Amino acid sequence: MKVAITADPEIPVPPILYGGIERIIFMVIEELTKSGHEVTLFAHKDSKVPCKLVPYPSTGQRKIDIIKNGACISKHILGAKFDVIHSFGRLAYLTCVLPLNIKKIMSYQREPTISQINFAMRLARKNSLYFTGCSEYIAKQIRPYAPSFAIHNFVDIDTYDFKDHLPLDAPLIFLGRVEEIKGAHLAIQIAKKTGRKLIIAGNIPDTTKHKNYFEKQIRPHLDDEQIKYVGPIDDQQKNQLLGQSAAFLMPILWDEPFGIVMTEAMACGTPVIALNRGSVPEVIKNNTTGFICESLDDMILAVGEIYKIKRAEVRKDCEQRFSSPIIAEQYIKLYKADIT
Repeated sequence: MKVAITADPEIPVPPILYGGIERIIFMVIEELTKSGHEVTLFAHKDSKVPCKLVPYPSTGQRKIDIIKNGACISKHILGAKFDVIHSFGRLAYLTCVLPLNIKKIMSYQREPTISQINFAMRLARKNSLYFTGCSEYIAKQIRPYAPSFAIHNFVDIDTYDFKDHLPLDAPLIFLGRVEEIKGAHLAIQIAKKTGRKLIIAGNIPDTTKHKNYFEKQIRPHLDDEQIKYVGPIDDQQKNQLLGQSAAFLMPILWDEPFGIVMTEAMACGTPVIALNRGSVPEVIKNNTTGFICESLDDMILAVGEIYKIKRAEVRKDCEQRFSSPIIAEQYIKLYKADIT
């Protein structure tokens, strides 16, 4: 099978830090090439991937940049015989190829823009354009307007070491962008109410709003004893910190489309305690791989129930539902499916 994959132009595939969609794209490419499929990636010129790379001519987001990048994709698609075009980038990049009789799949990692989907469906040849959401929470928003399927993001299981036994005083961890909607300030409240140590890891977005949030709601509570902020971390540090933690806290104040860090924690055997928003009830099996909570008080109570979770079951569930071969096979089945 000959597959064209499109990414956003700003960030190389894979990125240096964190997961993100670029890491997901890299894993999809790895699994496709392992299975013998021929893959071409349209992405940032500094991408390092085990397939043919077509660099975008522009890394900007102006209209002229979108037109240039879309033209680059169209030129190569028209000059080759691809079986599938799979976009993880902008739907607008596919505008000129939508009428072609080639299966096209647009994958959403965020809230979809329905007006764009309706416009694309009008341009596309019948039964040639399909959508996936990184969760059923996203996919069901698209389904009234276009064929849509939930295919979760996946985690590179081998990157994470399973830790079965931890000391009784193992810390809790918050890992993610340090901004209000991610709930780092709530994680601090949980740690203080339960008397547990807390490690906060993640980048502070470079805006005045987010810097003020850190200075006012996070920094005053840091003591390097009970509450510690370690800054942005790489994959090796992430593996170490998640693995040594009693639980991963996810007190989100928005509807998270997927939340890859939940599965990264689970790959270490670390249970997840999260508020019931977005994809959380799809990722966590309540009382088995973590706790789905309706309030901050529920999360505080759940910390006292961590001992009931078997870390081996958390890891096993992650392997069975979120490992890269499992999820990549779902994409391959979609590529091959005769959907009407």
